[in-house]
Amino acid sequence: MAQVILIAGIEDIRMPQSQSWNWIPTHLTIKQFEQFVLPHLHIGSRGPQPKLSLHTIFNYILKLLYLGCQWKELPIAKDEDGQPEIHYSRIYRAFRRFEFNGCFESIFTASVSLLHEKGHLDTSIIHGDGTTTAAKKGGDNLGFNGHKHMKGDKVVAFCDRNCNIIAPFITAPGNRNESPLLRKALPQVTRVAQAVGLDLNQTIVSLDGVYDSRANRKAIFNRGMIPNINENPRGRTTPKPGRKRLFENAIFLERFRTIERVFAWEDKFKRLLLRFERISELHYALKSLAYTMINLRHFCQS
Repeated sequence: MAQVILIAGIEDIRMPQSQSWNWIPTHLTIKQFEQFVLPHLHIGSRGPQPKLSLHTIFNYILKLLYLGCQWKELPIAKDEDGQPEIHYSRIYRAFRRFEFNGCFESIFTASVSLLHEKGHLDTSIIHGDGTTTAAKKGGDNLGFNGHKHMKGDKVVAFCDRNCNIIAPFITAPGNRNESPLLRKALPQVTRVAQAVGLDLNQTIVSLDGVYDSRANRKAIFNRGMIPNINENPRGRTTPKPGRKRLFENAIFLERFRTIERVFAWEDKFKRLLLRFERISELHYALKSLAYTMINLRHFCQS
């Protein structure tokens, strides 16, 4: 039975039901590609035309993201003469062109807009959290995380109650504290909400104790939203003075079926388990593509 939660005068906020399917697409049909991806791809007007269609090239990028292999190890189909139908470097160059022109971010924003249009978003509560990825080859935007004992980078992302990512993530080196990153992530949330027509007024923002600070709560309140943050005692022996902070434990526990599930789904794409790209923008482009595929699971069922 659904559970009713009361927080700050807001009533009848019901817990989401468990999803019986978690199928996430790793390949798009030509119809799906033309509907969700093609309108946002940069198509060059100069130079020779590619040997393969953009649909095939895009699916090769998805295959690399899913398998986690090196570019030169991509399982490229062979023609009737036994030769690869395209060289892997041509696929890599197409990927770099898409990333440079912001295609992956546009595809992601379009997926959020489509979810809103079809009624798949439930933004009465949004959940945010950070995740860290270890880097093995070095590169930019990296730092040593003393808590997890690894060198890498971290991102802070937001999702709704139906495990849909609703805003571009914020990136930082692994040695950065997540709490200040929230104040950079919130403008991204409101920017996407305005772009797709989402109303986040009185939306509850659920976060864990690492984001517990006066500045973060004020930033959330200033955007018309309500923070639900687990208070961080920070070694105090007595309660923090002042008015009691808003917090509902039932909403906080919902994060294990939402944002933590999203990060678990992200691990399906083996290329994101470890960061091998020295250029951080390339790694983040692949991560944006993975989050887009998670959003498109509603429309690409097998």
